[in-house]
Amino acid sequence: MPRTADRLTLFTESVIREMTRVSNQHGAINLSQGFPDADPPSEVLAAGQQAMLEGPHQYAITWGAPRFREALVKKQRHWMGLDLDAEAHVVVTCGSTEAMMCAMVTACNPGDKVIIFSPYYENYGADAILSGAHPIYVSLHPPDFVFDPDELRAAFAQGPKAIVLCNPSNPSGKVFSREELEFIADLAKAHDAFVITDEVYEHIVYRPHRHCYMAALPGMFERTISCSSLSKTYNMTGWRLGYVIGSETVIAGVRKVHDFLTVGAAAPLQEAAATALELPLSYYEQLTAGYTRKRDMFLAYLDEAGLAYTKPQGAYYVMVDCTAFGVRNDREFCRWMAKEVGVAAVPGSSFFHEPVHHLIRLHFSRSEAILAETGKRLKRITSLL
Repeated sequence: MPRTADRLTLFTESVIREMTRVSNQHGAINLSQGFPDADPPSEVLAAGQQAMLEGPHQYAITWGAPRFREALVKKQRHWMGLDLDAEAHVVVTCGSTEAMMCAMVTACNPGDKVIIFSPYYENYGADAILSGAHPIYVSLHPPDFVFDPDELRAAFAQGPKAIVLCNPSNPSGKVFSREELEFIADLAKAHDAFVITDEVYEHIVYRPHRHCYMAALPGMFERTISCSSLSKTYNMTGWRLGYVIGSETVIAGVRKVHDFLTVGAAAPLQEAAATALELPLSYYEQLTAGYTRKRDMFLAYLDEAGLAYTKPQGAYYVMVDCTAFGVRNDREFCRWMAKEVGVAAVPGSSFFHEPVHHLIRLHFSRSEAILAETGKRLKRITSLL
């Protein structure tokens, strides 16, 4: 039997999805895989029912159904402050996972280098490897997850083709300040590199922090490949609808990659999801208010359980420090937690290039009742260890 590709040995299967299986095995509260337990807005569900009955049921235009792209562009013009064109600047993808893969393949040739901040969402390293690119990891130093300017300068001095920027960050909850983004942008321009952004949590940002779009900074639209999705904003992770926004030249390349990866996203779901993109601004205000309430509630439960953590500035994840428990193997600790405490987390080491084994990631995109029950269970950790 011939050997499979060598590159498959350079990364593992998803640890996040593995922890969901562990959670299911033990009947634990799943705070590992970050999907909300709320439904999409009622008007979107109604539009979905109608689309399933009336169609469309055949292929949409490869790079996205016209109504969906027009609704997306109208929404993002407001938030990004850019004069976007639905025909020239957008590709609709099967989730942001495909969006990031399309962006990486569009930007990089085999052998190119790509800067990735660590900790990072686990797909980024795999995306680079599958594209034939070589990751350069730059640390975001805990507990505040800030980068060292000199370390980033040294990384750019190696001549990367692109840098990946997750903002707000999964797993750390960091929101990059405008000053930090301008520093990164200046280096990208000086070294003629792309910035590939993952902005899935763009609408989940906690005051006083604000989300700033890299593509909207002076001189950055032409070299920024912006990726996002509807998954977390509208509670529809299973719908698998994402998108890439970029310059006409970039999007022409993304269209080619996307066409041969998936042909296109589901036509009836695009028709229904356009309704989500047309929701009023009050929806986003309510979204932020709801997650702010859940964050504050969950952090209070962590305090009661005596768990140390970094307060998230955005997204809905918390990095918890287990040093006080003498944790040296975060994977085994997460398995123990799922079985004995009844709460499933993700071992922090799966997000770090560095040898970090004392952190775990929890998410709070669950109902307030589930979070309250989680708080009760977490109080048991100290007595069980």
